[in-house]
Formats: sequence, C-alpha cells, structure tokens
Amino acid sequence: MAYDAGMLRAVLREINREIGEGAKLEKVYQPSRDEVTLTLRMGKAIRRLVVNAGTSSPRVCLSDLSRENPTVAPTFCMLLRKHLAGARLLRAEQIGFERAARFVFAGYDEMGYASEKTLVAEVMGKYSNLMLLDGEGKITAVLRPVDFTTSRVRQVLPGMKYELPPPQDKASPLDETREGFFARYAENPPETPLDKYIVATYLGTSRQAAQEIAYRAGGIDATVGNTTADAAWGVFSTWFAALAAGRGTPTLVSSPDGTPVDYAYFSETYRGAGYTNTEYPDFAGLFDAFFAERDRVERTRQRAQDLFRLLSAAQARLNRKLEAQTEELADTARGEEYRRTGDLIIANLYRLRRGDRIVSLIDYNADPPAEVTVELDPRLSPSDNAERFYKHYRKARTAKGILTEQIARCRDEIEYLASVESFLDRAETEQDLTDIRDELYRAGYASRMKNYAPSKQNKPSKPTETVTPGGYRVLIGRNNLQNDHLTFRVAARNDLWFHAKGVPGSHVILLCNGEEPSAEDYTFAASLAAGYSKANVAGGATVPVDYTRVSNVKKPAGARPGFVIYKTNYTAFVLPERIGEWQKD
Repeated sequence: MAYDAGMLRAVLREINREIGEGAKLEKVYQPSRDEVTLTLRMGKAIRRLVVNAGTSSPRVCLSDLSRENPTVAPTFCMLLRKHLAGARLLRAEQIGFERAARFVFAGYDEMGYASEKTLVAEVMGKYSNLMLLDGEGKITAVLRPVDFTTSRVRQVLPGMKYELPPPQDKASPLDETREGFFARYAENPPETPLDKYIVATYLGTSRQAAQEIAYRAGGIDATVGNTTADAAWGVFSTWFAALAAGRGTPTLVSSPDGTPVDYAYFSETYRGAGYTNTEYPDFAGLFDAFFAERDRVERTRQRAQDLFRLLSAAQARLNRKLEAQTEELADTARGEEYRRTGDLIIANLYRLRRGDRIVSLIDYNADPPAEVTVELDPRLSPSDNAERFYKHYRKARTAKGILTEQIARCRDEIEYLASVESFLDRAETEQDLTDIRDELYRAGYASRMKNYAPSKQNKPSKPTETVTPGGYRVLIGRNNLQNDHLTFRVAARNDLWFHAKGVPGSHVILLCNGEEPSAEDYTFAASLAAGYSKANVAGGATVPVDYTRVSNVKKPAGARPGFVIYKTNYTAFVLPERIGEWQKD
C-alpha cells in the first residue's frame, strides 16, 4: 500500500517504544541516492533507522538489514555526520496527520554548547525529501534542494526557514466528529464510491486503507448511496480511534501464488479469496521482508545506470554497423555478374567501338544462348570497359572476404556485450559493479567510461559458492573474467563444467575431481547454470544446459572474456534455480 499517514503514525509509535529514554546516534550512512541509514545504540542493542525519500518506496522504519554503502560518502551524508555525530535521538513525532515526521536530536554545536537539531522526513511520493534543521528551524542541509525553477509554491534550500507543504483542503480523520462526518457524507452524490469519498475528504488516508474501510462498511461495491452514514461512521470512527491509540497490526499481504503484493497496518479483507495476511511481530520485520529484494535491485540499478547506458549505446551502434555491413555483403553477390559481363565484352571486342553506349551481345555460355544488354562508358575503349567490369568483380570478391570477417567480429562483440549485460542484471553488490567496470575497461571501452581508472587495490569478488545434495562444491562465475578464471585456473581437468545452451550466463563448475556424482548432483548444478543465465527470464519453462568435463573446454586465441568452445558434451533440460530456491523432491 502507499505509505500513508496512518502507517507513519504506527511506525513512529514503534520507534519511540524502541528508543525509550533516548538512543545514541553512532553512525550515518547513505547507501543510495535517496536513502539514509542511522545506526542507533539503545543500551546494548543496535538498531538501524531507515529514511527513504525516493519516489517509488518512500518510508521511515527500523530495520535489521545491513546495507552495502558506497566507498565515498555523498555530501548530504557528510553534513549529517558533521552535525549529528554523537547526538542522542530523543523522540520521533508526526507533524499533524501528515506524511511527515520530525526526529529530535540533542547534541552539541561547533562551539561545544548543547543544541537541539531536528531531522525532518517527508514521505510524500515524488515530493519526498529529508532535511536537517538547526535549533531555530532553519534548514542546515537538504537531500533534494527545491528552488524557484522546480517549484514556485515552496522552496526548500539551506538557510531558509522550514515550512510545511501547503495544507490540503481536507479534514483530519483523528479529529473528526460524528456530526462533521454526517454533514460531509450528505454533501456527496449517492453514486460516489465510498472509498473515493474517504480519500478525497480526509487527510493522510491511502486508497488501500479507504477500500478496506468501505468494504467493511458496505461490501465490495459500497457507495455513499447504498451505505448508511451510521454504518460508514461506525467503521471509520473505530478504525481511527484504534490508530490514535496505537493499535496496529504489521501485516504482509500475499497473492494466491505466494508473492508479496502489499504491506499494511491492518489485516486486509477487501481483496477477496486467495489473498493471505501474514502478521509480523513488528514493522521492522514487515518492511525488511517486503523491501529487502526490491531495494537491492533498485540500488544496484541506480549505481549501474552509467553501465546500462554504455551497453545500450554500444549495442545500438554495433547493430547499426551490422545492418550496414550485411547490406554491403549482399551487394557483393553481383561480383559474378560483373565477371560474366567482362567476359562477354572480351568475346565481342571485334563488334565494339569506342563511343558505344548501349550494346546487345549474345551470351553463348547461357543455355539456351540469350541476348544481353550492356551499358558501356563511351569514353573508354571496349577493352578498357571490360577491365572496368573486372575491377568491380575483384573489388566485390575482396570485400566479401573482409565483410564476412567483420560481420563475424561484430556479432561476437554483440554477443559479448549481451553477456556483460546479463551479469549486470544479476549484480548484487558494489564489488560486482566494480568488476564489470574493470572488465569493460580491459575490453577497450575506457574512452566511454568517464572518470574511471582501474584501482590496484581492487580485489575481485569471490565466485558464488554452494554445495550439492551429495556434498560436492559448486562454483558460479559472477562475470566474464571470473568465468575464465574458474574454468581455466581453478577447475581441474576432471571437474564438470555446466553452461546454459546458446545464451549468456555463468560458468558453473562442479568440483568432483574425476568422481561420478549422483544424478541429483548433476541436476542441481545444471539447474544453477540455467538459473544464473539469460534463460532464467522464461519462468516455468525448461532450459537446455550443456555439460562436459573441463578438459573438453577450450578458449580460442584472442577471444573475448567468457567465450569458450567445447566438445563431447551432453545436454540436460532443467528448470532454472538459484541458490536458496532448490528443493529436494
């Protein structure tokens, strides 16, 4: 659901309960462009307070997940460290019934005097922001500055006095009375859906919460006309009275196939049969369960935007080049026609004169002989015209060989970039991205990678490793350079090598030292090879996977990283799996 004011109220209550008399701020991180993590010490316990001001999933919550942080902290993060280092978080407050919260810290200023500073988080979709205020309410630092070019209604800049967003023409549901509710209810047309009435009339209420209230009051098609004001008020008042009292149930909503689709501070019933509600002991666990994988993918994509743009531009350029070369190669098919025309002119030299433009000649090599019309250059002699056609023939013959070789190289390069892109799609850590940048740098794309230079201190990531049901180690490459390293440096000649057939993917090595693993071990390794490949996008379909002994795998001289040839292989058809997904039958 949308992170509405009700959810924020429930989460802040949990945060205040956790910090008790106060929590010491130990560390400040900014793992992504829109997210800040505050590490808090509460007695002997350590908790992380996450403030996400992104457009896709803005939220405030406690978390037990450890996030990977960039090696160089962004400017906003450095400012927070400067002003909040050693401070104590005293309390978390909701501003009215808005999607905005203030976190009040007690610390010291540059002169060593006690001071109070406030971190304001606005979790309002595309208008989300995070600001640090001094004791007088002036903005010291802001995550996303807003000037006159961005908004003429409200500017958010360092040095300005903090002001709340312009108020909406809506009532607070926490302060609503029976009389006020009935009066507003009567002003709406009978055909107005009850959930739309609630969203349009009251502050901080998401569409999902309004749908649940409407469903409990009047069923799936509840409107202002077919639901009495008494019934609507009964559910509405009970709902927000519970919220004001701090009664909320952290709930994860899953679709019939088990996929998490929503989170809420209540049990949802309006979605119908098949959807399940799973209650969590706290909101920290709920948000960790819902956002862990989504945030990892989003952070990786943010950090890899430059690589995706580089690959997209390079692939587009190569595809245009391949199309042009293919057209040129098709033109070389006229080479034989040029040679036959030259032969025909030589055979009829006695009939031709300088100055002839168009002549009709009999081709006796055709069966039956046919008359052929030939255009000549009147400035040249007949023999020179013949030589002109022979020259076109020799050029076409030479171009055919060169173009065939160039087209092969172009297709190899396109295939190589597709393999890099597949690893980029599966990148999980900052080190994975660094390894891919280093690989592209070595591959000759340095001129398109601005401000990048390989570091001597860079330690390549380790391959993904797991164990088969039979106890054999399995190594999985995380990029093309690592694929080569595993296959030709780590694996023994009698180990087993797996790779998804005909698509980019990881080299999977089953370390068996010449032994014969069980069929289940073979299937396990083959499923991983399918899962860690481009073929994994086809959900539910079996994938062909080639496997053979490592001794049968060779690398051609001068080939791109990750490219190999092999022989004496077998092919298995398996369902794609990744580590953690494998289940024994």
